[in-house]
Amino acid sequence: MYLPPHFAENRTGALHRIIRAHPLGVVVTHGPDGLDANHIPFELRPDGGAPGPDGEPLGSLIGHVARANLVWQDFSGGAEVLVVFRGVDGYVSPNWYPSKHETHRQVPTWNYEVVHAHGRLTVHDDERFVRGVVARLTRTHEATEARPWKMGDSSPEYIDQMLQAIVGIEVTITRLVGKVKLSQNKEARDRLGAAAALHERGQLALAEAMREAGAPEAD
Repeated sequence: MYLPPHFAENRTGALHRIIRAHPLGVVVTHGPDGLDANHIPFELRPDGGAPGPDGEPLGSLIGHVARANLVWQDFSGGAEVLVVFRGVDGYVSPNWYPSKHETHRQVPTWNYEVVHAHGRLTVHDDERFVRGVVARLTRTHEATEARPWKMGDSSPEYIDQMLQAIVGIEVTITRLVGKVKLSQNKEARDRLGAAAALHERGQLALAEAMREAGAPEAD
């Protein structure tokens, strides 16, 4: 990934926050038939894994795939994989920069957050492991519901049948590469002007991320 220094995000905690907020990862593999990609929601376990540049553990990614998905059979021996997580993103018009109207020296761009998690894949074809994954993912993503769904809402026989149809996977992270392109290379007034325009258009998360991009880091 092309990574200019002013867009590089090296803080493990910041990269973990993007993964948690956007947990649908794209698992990229390379096998005998070439490149392939699978889209899998992950649970991030922040402990374990290799240490990051800041000394913090990179953690691991826990999920599950359909038993019929060949990825767990073709890459079961600790194969190296890449998992891509895309955060907030959106188009930025040069008209939103105050300086454009003075100099006419601005062009369109696209702002975005992305995390590349490099790691090794382990398969857990184990009912207890899979049940735990499903329970935790469900608890996380049902938390905002008025009446959260839980596995106990269905009959044990039905849940057992569903669990038998999936296989657990774990990616032990060996390297995290983060790119946060939020107009940090622009004047503050241009970055904030673009953020205001995005806010007006309902892209609140991207607007807030762009505002925060210029805030001083906490000690």
